[in-house]
Amino acid sequence: MVRRLSFNSKAIEFLRRLTEAFAPSGFEREAVKIVKEYMKPYSDEILTDKLGSIVFVKRGDYDRPHVLLAGHVDEVGFVISGIDENTGFLTFNPLGGWWDQVLLSQRVLIRTERGDLYGVIAAKPPHLLTDEERQKPIDRRNMYIDIGVSSAKEAAELGVKIGDPAVPWSPFMLINNGRVAMGKAFDDRIGTFVIMEATRRIKENEIRHPNTIYAAATVQEEVGARGAQTVAHVVDPDVCIVVEVDIAGDVPGIKPSEAPTRMGRGPSLCTYDSSMIPNQPFKEFVIKVAKETGIPLQLSQIARGGTDAGRIHISRAGCPSVVIGVPTRHIHSHVGLVNLEDVENTIRLVIELVKRLDRETVESFVAI
Repeated sequence: MVRRLSFNSKAIEFLRRLTEAFAPSGFEREAVKIVKEYMKPYSDEILTDKLGSIVFVKRGDYDRPHVLLAGHVDEVGFVISGIDENTGFLTFNPLGGWWDQVLLSQRVLIRTERGDLYGVIAAKPPHLLTDEERQKPIDRRNMYIDIGVSSAKEAAELGVKIGDPAVPWSPFMLINNGRVAMGKAFDDRIGTFVIMEATRRIKENEIRHPNTIYAAATVQEEVGARGAQTVAHVVDPDVCIVVEVDIAGDVPGIKPSEAPTRMGRGPSLCTYDSSMIPNQPFKEFVIKVAKETGIPLQLSQIARGGTDAGRIHISRAGCPSVVIGVPTRHIHSHVGLVNLEDVENTIRLVIELVKRLDRETVESFVAI
């Protein structure tokens, strides 16, 4: 049976605007402004760091503990590295991790000082490849972005220059009778959405919580979790929940031991990744709360890769941290898929955790 979702039209519109926003790592201002506009009515205070991250404060019954909810707002993208003098074709470098094979024939949006331009990632036509070239995958260094010009002069007239950012062009839409969302930048606009929606519901429904919530949209995660470090300095958290996407393993060719979570079976709890081993009492606390509240929870591991928690958990004297994930198919590509029931259950879990994170509980996570 499909659980009735609590998203209203305003929340879905916020999710659409947020995922379609132009905000690769280092160029996040558009997405941050969208989050600020949405969250201003639900915040007691708004904080920022000097990298571009934004934090929304919701005070509860007590000042401490400081509960940091963090989700990064940047997306993987590209930056223009050169313009061919004879053709006007653009070379590019990645912002964040891309697998070269998902790039060819994909449309991109380039932001210039004179406005946005559309282009397509292309390479040497297959008809002209030698037999030896056909046996090898096309390397990104042999790809270019075609914006429909025929010279560097034409490209310059459109405003393109080295250093301009680009993102995938991929409109947000709902499929499978509205149960599944499809679009770009779910890593990690979905996490940002979960955190902001949970905070909004706590405010609107007057849900009591024995702490102060710091709901953060961090920047530059895809290039080294840089915003996480500065946000942790601003907030001075006692405990942290990072909300991320998780790699959904229900895709042909993936073994359960490689990616155990499946789309449609609830949020995940990361038990290990290469940047952080979670605080163990906190991990068990999350499992316990999920069982008590009837929220489905999957256990996960990511052998390669990390999250904002990798920086936050070693900030100052350390911060007990966990990573809760929303299983998502095809991350770090132009089009991802996410089940909205999983998103709803992740919001519910975050709210239930926040309601229980009092001083005594948080101190128990680090008691020796």
